[in-house]
Amino acid sequence: MDLIIQNGTVVTASRMFRADIGVDQGKIAVIAEKLGGEARNTVDAAGLYVLPGAVDVHTHLELPVGSTVSADSYHAGTRAAVCGGVTAVFDYPTQRKGKGIVETVEERRALAQPGACCDYAFHCAITGLGEQDELLNEFQAAADYGITSVKCYMVYRKEGMMINDGILLRILEKARDTGILTAVHAENPDVIDARIALYLAGGKTGPWYHYMSRPEFVEAEAVKRAVHWASAAEAPLYIVHLACKEGLETIAAAKAQGRPIYAETCPHYLEFTSEVYKQDKARNFVCSPSIKGPESREALWQGIRRGVIDTVATDHCPFMQAEKDWGADNFTKIPNGCAGIENRYPYMLSAANAGKISFSKAVEVCAEKPAALFGCTAKGSITVGKDADIVIYDPQKGFEISVKNMHSDYDHTIWEGVRLKGYPVQTFLRGTLVYDHGKYVGVPGTGRYIKRAASG
Repeated sequence: MDLIIQNGTVVTASRMFRADIGVDQGKIAVIAEKLGGEARNTVDAAGLYVLPGAVDVHTHLELPVGSTVSADSYHAGTRAAVCGGVTAVFDYPTQRKGKGIVETVEERRALAQPGACCDYAFHCAITGLGEQDELLNEFQAAADYGITSVKCYMVYRKEGMMINDGILLRILEKARDTGILTAVHAENPDVIDARIALYLAGGKTGPWYHYMSRPEFVEAEAVKRAVHWASAAEAPLYIVHLACKEGLETIAAAKAQGRPIYAETCPHYLEFTSEVYKQDKARNFVCSPSIKGPESREALWQGIRRGVIDTVATDHCPFMQAEKDWGADNFTKIPNGCAGIENRYPYMLSAANAGKISFSKAVEVCAEKPAALFGCTAKGSITVGKDADIVIYDPQKGFEISVKNMHSDYDHTIWEGVRLKGYPVQTFLRGTLVYDHGKYVGVPGTGRYIKRAASG
């Protein structure tokens, strides 16, 4: 045996139990009440929890945005990931007109591989699809390659990324027939553009008007529209970064009717409210969808408890402070995005420690459900035969988040000063220790591309 983890409390999506875990050749080989025999390495996890490595299905690493690129490279982002207990990340390459899906992903895969510190997969954001575009004919080849999810932006018309309703319906139908899950960024672009123009004309240029230009009802309408088209197509749908109560209620109703509609939210929507846009450093919180009011925040927590929200991911897309400051006098010039790749799993586990959710629920929404939903068959749970992606978690360890103790390349974080109870102390990627008590100890480039099975 290569590794034995002894005396820990194993946490799954359904239960917690005392067990030893044996690891051989990167896989979980045995789970037993007590393991005898020798191993090359032994870890005593007495008093600690043994968790599956988390799967972050929504990140934007080395993302080109206007005249800059998001602050975390594939190396820095995945290094931070494993230091927060994440052993697999999904990135969003953006397909442009004239390029294919597999071609787009292969370019990003080549960029990711040299520095990847954890395993990685890709969705593909579809933007270059005309009314008669042959790109739809590539969906089967994409699925065969392991790209079993695509993303459609219902916003960002000016940036050339928006998918209109007619094309969205065609994508949903083709995705349904090829075992691909369609994800959508749901906001209404016409309302946003009209409100932005109104506020700028009135000299209302601060970050508060980022929120006011895209409040709850702007997201809710688009969620309703996306669910409508998915239901009409009898296709599965995944709503990314859900932030509002009314959108949650729409998804709950669709689920109650047996529709395959799935929802993701992010930790910043669970921790903060729109009041952050009145702070001195408000521009650091500018992201889309915007952070919403307290009713939406509470509804999202309820949605997690009720199982309406399936996953918690990060939408990790940090920028440097100087870049955020581009919008000091005009909120439309602020690069959209916040950090979170290292914070999500500890944050959700701390919420479990505080009694907001169970530890099993934290594992479900951060590890097991993301892996299952997106076809990562070797990831997401403590199960014999799966990859030995294992996190050792100390439920008593106090931790205060600061940019100084994170492992990314950005120079500020919206999580500065947030206190957590409990924190990961070790992360194993396929049985190899990559994070140890505050330090990254892995080897960059050992992350592997994940070829995924059909989604859902």
